[in-house]
Amino acid sequence: MEKIVTGKAFVFGTNIDTDQIYPGRFVELTDVEDVAKHAMEGADPDFTKKFQPGDIIVAGTNFGCGSSREHAAITLKAVGVGAVLAESFGRIFYRNAINLGVPLLVCPGIGRLVKNGETLTVDVVSGTVSNAAGEIAQAQPMSEYVMNILASGGIKGLIRAQLGKA
Repeated sequence: MEKIVTGKAFVFGTNIDTDQIYPGRFVELTDVEDVAKHAMEGADPDFTKKFQPGDIIVAGTNFGCGSSREHAAITLKAVGVGAVLAESFGRIFYRNAINLGVPLLVCPGIGRLVKNGETLTVDVVSGTVSNAAGEIAQAQPMSEYVMNILASGGIKGLIRAQLGKA
């Protein structure tokens, strides 16, 4: 896990559901490279043409609401998202993404503070979010357990390490 992430911000609104993150019509795809091609396609059909690994998704409230399909979290990991900053997350999506090792930070007001295309630096450990002009937001700190999951590359990595099978 990168502790400091710097990338271009892709700003979305509120209630971005799992079908916008990864449209259901692609659920039959199983190859991760194929899955990655459709990241955020329901919200921005050209997203993967503009996105570079390490870039950052910024959203308002309830990012990842909707179905419990893990595909939405898988596609964000597959495309190489550096972090997702949102005012709040859908509960199941949040756990799915964390369990896959995708850093999600709850950051009050972030959707109104960041401009699309702006370069952000996120300190995943402290939750500090800054742009070229300086600090602009403070995300809520993640628990030590969540940080251990992220540092292990996901829940499977953490369990392997705990069992001595890393």
